[in-house]
Amino acid sequence: MGKDGWYTEEWAGQGSALSLRLKDKVHDEKSPYQRIEIYETETFGTLMTLDGLVMVTDRDNFVYHEMMAHVALFSHKAPRRVLIIGGGDCGTLREVLKHDEVEHVDQVELDERVTRVAERFFPELCVANDDPRAHLYFQDGIQWVKDAAPGSYDIIIVDSTDPVGPAAGLFGEAFYADCHRALRPEGIVVGQSESPLFHTELIKAMHAALRATDFLDVATVHFPQCTYPSGWWSATLGRRDATLTSFREDDCRERSFATRYYNAGIHEAAFASPEFLFKALL
Repeated sequence: MGKDGWYTEEWAGQGSALSLRLKDKVHDEKSPYQRIEIYETETFGTLMTLDGLVMVTDRDNFVYHEMMAHVALFSHKAPRRVLIIGGGDCGTLREVLKHDEVEHVDQVELDERVTRVAERFFPELCVANDDPRAHLYFQDGIQWVKDAAPGSYDIIIVDSTDPVGPAAGLFGEAFYADCHRALRPEGIVVGQSESPLFHTELIKAMHAALRATDFLDVATVHFPQCTYPSGWWSATLGRRDATLTSFREDDCRERSFATRYYNAGIHEAAFASPEFLFKALL
């Protein structure tokens, strides 16, 4: 349990923190890569932390998972083959497999224990793990993309932790160059890109790296995520050979599956940048 019955994550260098009142700590293990802890909270349901940082809660995970999946998939005219790098809690995989046109998904997560713990404590996120279109691998995602045959995927989703340790390589030019090669024409890569308020320089660096590796169009989408630093999160997309200015709006409005956050209006609005970020990215 946290101090005085609270879990608190301090945001280094920002002079701020997040606290959630706890009911109980129900799991604690050290995997070969990180410490995985599970708490029951009073108002946010089950909470998973990795090395003391919030990864997912019952209450607000739907916003992140829907935006990581549906913006990219509805921006592509025919997303058949998808690669997810990371995504160990399997919530993004669940959202991707709601799209009937998707034929094959490879999910490459470094730490198998994250997925196995999620299957136990977040079963609603893992309902698609046995879908015959889903193929789960537990190995280095950077090497997977490097080894991928040219034109292997329509969409690559980088559902990673913060850009430190093993995940740092998922934000650089070498990785994006491998993604560009692994994508089919008009393919899209999308990666979580942290808080626009706290991590503007990271987003600038991602835009520069994607453009340096010949992605024709690059854009950042915004969404609230109240348990992540600043409560404001983003994902940055790069597209080969085409722009990101249009999407399958009719298909989105007539989609056969339910969402809780994402819809056609959110899709359009999420691409609007605040003035400080717009100027930073010029």
